[in-house]
Amino acid sequence: MFIENNQHYSGTKGIIEVVCGSMFSGKTEELIRRVTRARIANQKVEIFKPELDKRYDKEDVVSHNKNAITSTPIENASQILLLSNGADVVGIDEAQFFGDDLPDICNQLANNGVRVIIAGLDMDFQGNPFGPMPKLLAIADFVTKVHAICMNCGSLAQFSFRKIKNNNKVLLGETESYQPLCRKCYMESIKKQNTKK
Repeated sequence: MFIENNQHYSGTKGIIEVVCGSMFSGKTEELIRRVTRARIANQKVEIFKPELDKRYDKEDVVSHNKNAITSTPIENASQILLLSNGADVVGIDEAQFFGDDLPDICNQLANNGVRVIIAGLDMDFQGNPFGPMPKLLAIADFVTKVHAICMNCGSLAQFSFRKIKNNNKVLLGETESYQPLCRKCYMESIKKQNTKK
């Protein structure tokens, strides 16, 4: 048994942990930290990310702070079951980009005794629940919501404001396209953006 974020975990019991929040809030950083600790404990770890996310690296999971860990890029969540055979811990980054089958796959892994650590955006740029994240949050044993700092006022930020005009739900980008904002600044920025149309 060990302790992570004041929670007690048994090495033989499956569990689902979700780390969620806005862009630039440290979700991937926290995923890397947790799976690195599992590796230090000599646990077999497999990490996956969506193939479409090539912002920093084609294969590695890389945080905005440039910390990186080796991962396997996959097209769809069903590949996780095939590629994680024998793993004690499975890490999944950018979970919002996977399909609706991801929660069932995570449940199956946890039911088989695997510790599943998931990082993803809980909301899209419009402030709506993103992809499979709502169901993942519902089935998780533990949820950690992390916050960025609002780029306008310095408060805690939970929204990912898209600075450029593009209504595609999925638009990979960094600071040139997005900024974290608190609720008040997000609402004001949306209002200004809609006024410019």
